Amino acid sequence: MTHPIIAVASDVRSALKVVADTNPTFMSTDEKAVALRELAAAEGQLAELRLRILADAGDLAAATAAKDAAGWLAHHTRTRYADARADLRLAEALDRKRPVLAVAMREGGATLAQARVIDRALSALPAEVDAETVGRAEAHLVDRTGEFGPAELGRIGRRILEVVAPEIAEAAEGARLAELEAHAAQRTRLTMRRLGDGTTRISSIVPDASATRFATYLEAYANPRRTPAGTDPGADATAHDPVARLAYPRRMGEAFVAFLEAVDPARLPLHGGDATSVVVTVPLAALRAELAAAGVIGAGLVPGDDFAGDRISAAEARRLACAAKIIPAVLGADGRPLDLGRSRRLFSSAQRKAMAVRDRTCRAEGCDIPATWCEAHHLDPWATGGRTDLDAGVLLCSHHHHRIHDVSYRAERMPSGDVRFHRRR
Repeated sequence: MTHPIIAVASDVRSALKVVADTNPTFMSTDEKAVALRELAAAEGQLAELRLRILADAGDLAAATAAKDAAGWLAHHTRTRYADARADLRLAEALDRKRPVLAVAMREGGATLAQARVIDRALSALPAEVDAETVGRAEAHLVDRTGEFGPAELGRIGRRILEVVAPEIAEAAEGARLAELEAHAAQRTRLTMRRLGDGTTRISSIVPDASATRFATYLEAYANPRRTPAGTDPGADATAHDPVARLAYPRRMGEAFVAFLEAVDPARLPLHGGDATSVVVTVPLAALRAELAAAGVIGAGLVPGDDFAGDRISAAEARRLACAAKIIPAVLGADGRPLDLGRSRRLFSSAQRKAMAVRDRTCRAEGCDIPATWCEAHHLDPWATGGRTDLDAGVLLCSHHHHRIHDVSYRAERMPSGDVRFHRRR
């Protein structure tokens, strides 16, 4: 008798064959929307079933002399071993530690990408966090899967203790960031190698806060409206000395960090209507605390997991405030700068920085273009009496700024502050 799981897998493949030659061109937009949502939910359900089997496939690996279930999976399904290992780790987590997340996937309420991010966020919680708190964090993140994608869930996950256990959140985050910064200082490196084709490969590992600063400076030149500027780095003169090869990259990396902190933003190009700058936000109480955290605005388009570089320790913020040319945004009880009324038509540089602190990205629903690439938009047109106030302004990327002025679209302000667009029929 065929096992029910095998029967279901066979039925799914047979059902897909029915529509194998169906052209979606003639589907209406509503039908395409329904189909895409249903298929995404089905993919999550299939992924959960596959991971459920993988978590219990240790005997399969033993029967075939494979190193583990991931090794068997990589070989027999022709996937990368690294991907199979990641699947196995998630499968074991769902089976042993993440029951709420597993049920959400099983019911089509969470995708595989969302599950990876949630598990990573929960695994990153400090060891001293008790199981009950972890369970509340898991439930909260799973509850948000219907509203947020992986990137947003990652950001929520990094601050999840502030939601489910605010009494320990600040100290735990401060301790974690201090540990990460110490680790980053030890790993700081920069190496250069001539490739022989007229180019030089520059490899570097630097702390997140310094990478944020570097990215912010480079975006001024990477702006599509400008021609990028080039550099001509030198070579590693100690490449043949094994001892120096370990020390020289470290020295170069630290020198590079020092250079980034010494660069004068006033001498860099303007972009986004403002001078290139990095803004560090920190509540006044946190700035004074021994273990606390601060936010960094300016990470821009650097790829990575869940905006991992947007937080630094308050101690690092205090150091930067003394030694580096950053813009401190110390937040009071309400955390809001003063408005400028109707005395100006355009938003000021200070207001744009405040918007970047508040909005972080384009506020069009689903858009993640960073604030440094966005334009300030009056929600109520200035020409018809609208005020140039922070409450009356929002950051939008160029694409969505054009759309909000396009009569073909209707813009709706959501309770979250995001702007949702509807095409007029």
